Amino acid sequence: MAQSIHKDHRKRLKERFVQQGLDGFTDIQALELLLFYSIPRQDTNPVAHKLLDHFGSLSQVLEAPAEELLRVGGIGEHSAVLLNLINQMSRFYLMDRAKREKVLPTIEDCARYLQSYFYGRTRETVFLLCLDAKCKALCCKEMGEGSVNSAGISVRKIVETALREGASSVVLAHNHPSGIAIPSPEDIHTTRRLAAALASVEIALADHIVVADDDYVSMVQSGYRFDDVSFL
Repeated sequence: MAQSIHKDHRKRLKERFVQQGLDGFTDIQALELLLFYSIPRQDTNPVAHKLLDHFGSLSQVLEAPAEELLRVGGIGEHSAVLLNLINQMSRFYLMDRAKREKVLPTIEDCARYLQSYFYGRTRETVFLLCLDAKCKALCCKEMGEGSVNSAGISVRKIVETALREGASSVVLAHNHPSGIAIPSPEDIHTTRRLAAALASVEIALADHIVVADDDYVSMVQSGYRFDDVSFL
């Protein structure tokens, strides 16, 4: 009898999603539906409740590392991988969609393009967007994890990448997982060093963009200048 109830509940929830999408679903119902595909013969409602109780919100469930998810009763390896996959696949989708926009003539265009690369990331990561003379995107490459002033981020690597790709200008970007898109004094100092290194090989640093969730801060729009390196 219980199996029949669960089966009918799954069928109803799936049909509702097919007809209406996730609009009107609660966080619990959305998690239930997702877990149908990793927990095939069990009521997923209690597991969904446990996940939200443990992590506090749907976004925190989807951002949680696999080892933390596995500590929640009812979550096995398949479910942990599935939950981790959501953010990763969403970033792949956003990056692929952004790549269709090849010409990026404004700071706003560059920021929108770059934001997709940081979706769902919980570690500070640095990316370099290389542009040709007509502002066409040549590539966007990860330069490493950590802050821009950390030992893990090499100014030499950034310059060599820009030269190898034949860039006329570049936009540096990194994220602040803390949620505050404000450049630190260290960010600003390192950006000026990088601007000087790039200028020495006739490549312009067009901007440095700091991303936090759905927000971003452009250093150029904030009043910082990197085309004049005489202050170094």
